[in-house]
Amino acid sequence: MNATSRTVVVTGIGATTPLGGDSASTWEGMLAGRSGVSALTQDWAADLPVRIAASAAVDPGEVIPRAQARKLDRSAQLALIAAREAWADAGFDARAGEDASVDPDRLGAVIASGIGGVTTLLNQYDILREKGSRRVSPHTVPMLMPNSPSANVGLEVNARAGVHTPVSACASGAEAIGYAIEMIRTGRADVVVAGGTEAAIHPLPIAAFGNMMAMSKDNDDPQGASRPYDADRNGFVLGEGSGVIVLESADHAAKRGARIYAEAVGQGISADSHDIVQPEPSGNGIAHALQNLLANTDLKPAEIAHVNAHATSTPLGDLAELKALRKVFGTEADHMAISATKSMTGHLLGGAGGVETVASILALYHRVAPPTINIQNLDPEADADIVRDVKRELPAEGTIAALNDSFGFGGHNVVLAFRTV
Repeated sequence: MNATSRTVVVTGIGATTPLGGDSASTWEGMLAGRSGVSALTQDWAADLPVRIAASAAVDPGEVIPRAQARKLDRSAQLALIAAREAWADAGFDARAGEDASVDPDRLGAVIASGIGGVTTLLNQYDILREKGSRRVSPHTVPMLMPNSPSANVGLEVNARAGVHTPVSACASGAEAIGYAIEMIRTGRADVVVAGGTEAAIHPLPIAAFGNMMAMSKDNDDPQGASRPYDADRNGFVLGEGSGVIVLESADHAAKRGARIYAEAVGQGISADSHDIVQPEPSGNGIAHALQNLLANTDLKPAEIAHVNAHATSTPLGDLAELKALRKVFGTEADHMAISATKSMTGHLLGGAGGVETVASILALYHRVAPPTINIQNLDPEADADIVRDVKRELPAEGTIAALNDSFGFGGHNVVLAFRTV
């Protein structure tokens, strides 16, 4: 088998999200249709136009040792927690080199963040203004840099084949996983730890998003505010968390007897070149990403039983995605059960692709699609089979596949495909 045809599989998953501190509790919350959104009770939120968010269910400061946490931005803390779970879930007992089943020179890490250490940057600037330069933490730069989560995960597992950080706004986490797939497929690595993370619940990002009319201001109904495909949707809800997976060549996984969750079929990428924040309304850019996926993999449209949609609960974005699916797949789209899990987790920005990849893989592994909650009045233009209110069983027999869609400011479009094994 040559390097360009190497099959890639998923052998480990990890997450820490607004629904739970690990992948199991997150998945349980999704299947139950539970919202992780709540009111912001901090003093700094009192005068903001948006006073709701989906905070991590388990504070990472309660999990990461205090001495280590002081040197990590919250986004890196969340990534490290998810990566540790995924690494252990894949069956690795220690970091590469210490665990003989993985060679550190054949191990990579690709962890993305859309914004990076924004809370560190802003908090340390406040300290500079209020207390003077001598009180600024010497760890500030390594904490705020966008590659900090990836670098720290790489150090954790001893990855030496390459440590990378795609930054493509809300498509970042998915782009990281797509990059990792190609690292293995082209022979650069045998194992890659990949995913996304974000921790941007801070007054400045919230005020900025709120003033650009991108976020829901339904402060009196936190749990109902994120409502993809509802005719009255009015913006996304900011969330935080991380989702990380372990990708591995099929040969490497077989040699060590690893459990396999799914095959990572591949990715499709495109750009809208339309607007810095607005999606191309016809869905053409997204359609090109879907076509790119089909052209560069052996995925068959008839295999696709499930789509974890990007669906942030914005008026234009939700429909553009559905238009693209219909444009590319036609009537084949009728059998695709579509879930919008941001209705429960909020929008994790650069962490969304990671968490939603975990959800997509678990949907295949357990053959069940999580629900989309909060649809009280379905948008008549939402032409799709949306899984509403309660989970739905996927086909119990045969090979099925799932797509995870992620799009970001700047017109970035990434579609990932996974398949049962």
